[in-house]
Amino acid sequence: MILILAALQAASPAPAVTTVKAADPREARYDRCVVLAASDPAAARAEALRWGVDGGTWFARQCAGLAYTQQGDFAAAAAEFEAAAKAAAAARDRRAANYWAQAGNARLAAGDVPAARSALDTALVAGTLEGLALGEAQLDHARVLVAAGDPAGARRDIDLALTNAADDPLAWLLSATLARRQGDITRAKTDIGEALKRSADDASVQLEAGNIAASAGDEAGARTAWAAAARLAPDAPAGRSATAALAQFAPAAAGR
Repeated sequence: MILILAALQAASPAPAVTTVKAADPREARYDRCVVLAASDPAAARAEALRWGVDGGTWFARQCAGLAYTQQGDFAAAAAEFEAAAKAAAAARDRRAANYWAQAGNARLAAGDVPAARSALDTALVAGTLEGLALGEAQLDHARVLVAAGDPAGARRDIDLALTNAADDPLAWLLSATLARRQGDITRAKTDIGEALKRSADDASVQLEAGNIAASAGDEAGARTAWAAAARLAPDAPAGRSATAALAQFAPAAAGR
């Protein structure tokens, strides 16, 4: 659309005549609501509620979903994203697929795998997701399939996601983890290396690097990676798991 408008403007001999549509005023209000959701989610929810009554449609519902996400209420967030998706779909707005993808992500965070799968299936079947948004939805769908006991399907999704979200360290982390669980240590090493290139300061990445090193019989590598994970996030789940993994070496160390 940008290229088409540029061509029309270049061909027009009368600068006073414009072919550019006025900006949707809802976009600016939505942007403000999103900023508010990050800093004051309760206030953003109140704004979204007022706006919803005042014609905010899917913009208001998505903002409410983001506010709930910020508060950690993923089930409520998913409900808002789903409402946004249905409203957008009814109006044939392309944003609907993005909202379904966000709903699927929130359902996953809430632990509702069947609902997550339904939302993500809807998002992907729409065929309107592109680039990073498509890759992230494919990653979430892979996580759903892992939870559903379908590692082969998850591998297909992850391989697709790596073409659309190759800069996301999570894509490489999930790929490495799945490869390790399937016994493909060579691929696991390669993919965790890609994750480390992008996010070596992520405790989850270092934890998995240690797990892969241990699976390969590399005790020194496992120790180093687990120690990094424990140092980076001592109170987070990844850091605690790394500390627990390091504890297996304590008796041997004490006996020296």
